[in-house]
Amino acid sequence: MSDIRRILTETRVIAVLWANPRESAPAFYVPAYLAQRGYRVYPIHPAPMHADRVLWGQPMLPTLADVPEPIDLIDVFRFPQALPRHIPEILGLEPLPKVVWFQQGIVNNSVAGVLRVAGIEVIQDRCTLADHRMLGL
Repeated sequence: MSDIRRILTETRVIAVLWANPRESAPAFYVPAYLAQRGYRVYPIHPAPMHADRVLWGQPMLPTLADVPEPIDLIDVFRFPQALPRHIPEILGLEPLPKVVWFQQGIVNNSVAGVLRVAGIEVIQDRCTLADHRMLGL
């Protein structure tokens, strides 16, 4: 848990991969919780129907590259089998994110391995909201 504490304490900017504007969806209420705790949270979703939406004080952006500042943590809400297609997008960021966090229920060891080789810390199958609350941050 010390790594989780360090990550959540040092993180300032979070990009939410596959953000969801439905308030009942984990990809909405988990990042909403984090935004309420002082993180800058950027919603990422490529669907054109989301182009004019604002979540957590930030416009929905189509790609990670559209985030206007360095990303500390990418919070991933995608099915494990969809993750390989995001490798080029993640590795194309400059600077690279410090952490890629696969939300609870999401595990893809091959993608995690590629990201780790690139120097990115990877957390799998954990919930940022639950860990933040459990640590009392």
